[in-house]
Amino acid sequence: MNLHEYQAKQLFTQFGIPVPVSCVAETLDEARAGATSVGLPVMLKAQVHAGGRGKAGGVRRCASDAELESAARELLGKRLVTAQTTPTGLPVSRLLLEAPVEVDRELYLALLVDRAAERVVIMASAAGGMDIEQVAASHPDALLVSRIEPVLGLRPWQSRQIGLHFGLTSDQQRAFDKLLGGLYQLFTECDASLVEINPLVLTSDGDLIALDAKIELDDNALYRHPRLAALHDPSQEDAREVAARAEGLNYISLDGDIGCMVNGAGLAMATMDLIALHSGAPANFLDVGGGATAERVARAFQLVLSDEKVAAVLVNIFGGIVRCDLIAEGILAAVKEVGVTVPVVVRLEGTNAEFGLQRLAQSGLAIETAATLTDAANKVVAAAAATRAGLQAEVAAHQPAHVMASAGEQSSAGEQS
Repeated sequence: MNLHEYQAKQLFTQFGIPVPVSCVAETLDEARAGATSVGLPVMLKAQVHAGGRGKAGGVRRCASDAELESAARELLGKRLVTAQTTPTGLPVSRLLLEAPVEVDRELYLALLVDRAAERVVIMASAAGGMDIEQVAASHPDALLVSRIEPVLGLRPWQSRQIGLHFGLTSDQQRAFDKLLGGLYQLFTECDASLVEINPLVLTSDGDLIALDAKIELDDNALYRHPRLAALHDPSQEDAREVAARAEGLNYISLDGDIGCMVNGAGLAMATMDLIALHSGAPANFLDVGGGATAERVARAFQLVLSDEKVAAVLVNIFGGIVRCDLIAEGILAAVKEVGVTVPVVVRLEGTNAEFGLQRLAQSGLAIETAATLTDAANKVVAAAAATRAGLQAEVAAHQPAHVMASAGEQSSAGEQS
């Protein structure tokens, strides 16, 4: 689970990590009051679960009340599109107002879980304010990695090693020891999977301040932290993913146009891979679970079809625990209820698969069955292509005659050139 920057900084404060003076505003009046409290000039920062806000206009320096009001009006209630969001962006419902900091140097500091090493890892770089991937690729010597032994915990020598890497003075080192200790305590006590400060700045007065904050919490541990779980902001997630979670379904929205409904995460991954192998693109990952029922399949089917870009649907069910004839009933119920207008390809294998396929064939609905997974992938990719071609032809048929003529003239000119 991701936290907003303002939420992460509130946690930082609780664990003794210095952050700029700030406040949060949800309305224009609160923004005005916040500016009075923090004082002008003020940094106005849109709160969304994505990086790259500054380049997208989501971070503004406001030196006057007029600038603050103008920026707040532009951001609140709007959607911010950054390099890390979808083309539709994310909604901005809160603004963080911060006192500006006179920056002397920018550093990078993060704690994360290295699953291969089975350790919490500290990553530190003297080149802060940049994408850490870019730093690692272009300046690998600028990145220091230190693994924490789980039995021993964070050791003093690790803090000193990073301090030397940063080039800190003795006073700054003592402040950094406290900061890193608080960061590690936060990481372990809150069951985080990532805590990142980029940039961690040295001010012109020599102080260390977390100018930005990013925290990701382990979803599987949230049952131990109801206070942290309450910080969840569903508006920052795909609406279908939120609905799927409420139904107990594992759903992730993707960029393709072939809807997938599969039982079992491994089979779902294999299905997506095979679609890609046959030049298709999955629109989602959806695992309905090994014990899928007809009702559960019907809800999952409706979820897949709620994505407007889906041009065809592939249902791939292996009936080990579940009976395929019951799955077929769920598919038919969903197709009838939703009023499906895109091609549907179904592959059933396992318990009562022949009865399920027979039930689908006798339904009179436009459902195509497949004998193998390869056959299913070929059929659904072809069906999606046919749907796209049909939509393009329909759009062309409704184009005004002068537009078609202009397109034809441009095509002819291009051929002559």
